[in-house]
Amino acid sequence: MYTRYDYSGYGASTGKPSEENTYADIEAVYQCLETEYGISQEDIILYGQSVGSGPTLHLASRLPRLRGVVLHSAILSGLRVVCHVNFTLCFDIYKNVKKIKKVKCPVLVIHGTDDDVVNWSHGKELWKLAREPYDPLWIKGGGHCNLELYPDFIRHLSRFIREMETITTKIRLKKIRQSLQPRKKAHRTNTATTTTFTANCCCRIRVRKPTCPSCNFSCGCCGLRNCFTFRFLRCCHSCFSCGSCCSCRSCFKCCCCGDAR
Repeated sequence: MYTRYDYSGYGASTGKPSEENTYADIEAVYQCLETEYGISQEDIILYGQSVGSGPTLHLASRLPRLRGVVLHSAILSGLRVVCHVNFTLCFDIYKNVKKIKKVKCPVLVIHGTDDDVVNWSHGKELWKLAREPYDPLWIKGGGHCNLELYPDFIRHLSRFIREMETITTKIRLKKIRQSLQPRKKAHRTNTATTTTFTANCCCRIRVRKPTCPSCNFSCGCCGLRNCFTFRFLRCCHSCFSCGSCCSCRSCFKCCCCGDAR
């Protein structure tokens, strides 16, 4: 069964186009497939193209048993397309760069190397961030709206769909359980630890665990001088003597005698 729809404010759909409305649209389509047609998420492959990758990954991040996801000329986020930045701000839209990490099914990424609307780097980064990435398709010379014209497009997409159809629910659930199991922590042979504290964004103190087994910072075997190391970042040379630049005198105190260090 193949289902497509128009977002709010596009095509035959009423309403106003917005990020939240596109999320509501794809959720409504999924609810319709589930309640009216009895189709479960295990039998669904989501397909998102360009900005449509936003609603697609929004829903995929909430459905842990999806059969698969196809991202066609997808975006990392709205701000990354317009301003070519590599960070996320609070007003950014379609933050796929964060949601892709929550998708638990195979993800096929298709992108043109000469895409002048959404740079190829978006597709490559999404593929790297996917938890279960499928073999990507980078169409040499492909643009933003003409990838369907390349023979490799249909060939690669058909292979992905055939492989997803052969995956049983039992295999998918097994993979999901494996991905949810906590990873074993590597055994550490070095018992020395280092903790970093920041005070007033100006000075940083690093505390190292003493090598002496019986040291509790009160003995004289190692001394506080060996246990504490100070690093000054943006303070003036007279940091501990001045009282105006950052009040460093009140930043660090010895727990034994209370004197400023």
